[in-house]
Amino acid sequence: MKHPASLLLAVILLLVGVVTALFPPARYVGACVAAVGVLVFLFPRVPVWLRWVLGVLTALALAAFIVLEIPILRDARTDPNPEADYIIVLGAQVRGTDPSWSMHDRLVAALDYLNAYPESKAVVSGGQGPDEGCSEAEAMQTWLTAQGVAPDRILLEDRSESTRENLANSFEIIAADGGDVTEGVGIVTSEYHLYRAKRMAEALGAKPIGVAAKTELVVMRINYFIREAVAAAYMRVAGVLY
Repeated sequence: MKHPASLLLAVILLLVGVVTALFPPARYVGACVAAVGVLVFLFPRVPVWLRWVLGVLTALALAAFIVLEIPILRDARTDPNPEADYIIVLGAQVRGTDPSWSMHDRLVAALDYLNAYPESKAVVSGGQGPDEGCSEAEAMQTWLTAQGVAPDRILLEDRSESTRENLANSFEIIAADGGDVTEGVGIVTSEYHLYRAKRMAEALGAKPIGVAAKTELVVMRINYFIREAVAAAYMRVAGVLY
């Protein structure tokens, strides 16, 4: 058998990649591991010219990924002096009626912010999916009030089905409450998501202030940073904010 070491390594990488991809918070990590496995298998088994082609394509893909990832990483932090009259807490999946890992991370960041700035109000934003026991907004409101946040500091936006709708609908609620998002509005979301969320907010006429929620599960953090590079590429190519 030719190249037994590369075959063994390729099989291991493919198995690890496929199994990892079955775990939704690590789907993109799994896909990348599986792709490396395919390259490890192919590289010693194809003609030299095709190795060059594979090498160049891989290098170009890595370069594109780095270029796309730089602004995502740059925005993956809380902005300096983040005080604002209103913050918008972007929803994430609800498991039954309980926050998912991502939502919990965002709620912790929102709670820290509301404790630091006691005059600020929060718009909790997110509709109800077909497999969710309540709207994302309701789940977030319940969690925040259980942590001692006064109900009159929490505004519900429970109709949205996308990040763009989260923001547009929340801006309407803020305006109805007497606020002005052009003067600054905090966007509370996972650190990997801030780049796209801030671009959308700007496109909708707001002055976004990023408030980063740290994703505690490391594999999930890596996974979604990879996903955001794909989303940023689509956003640039298609010219669509979503």
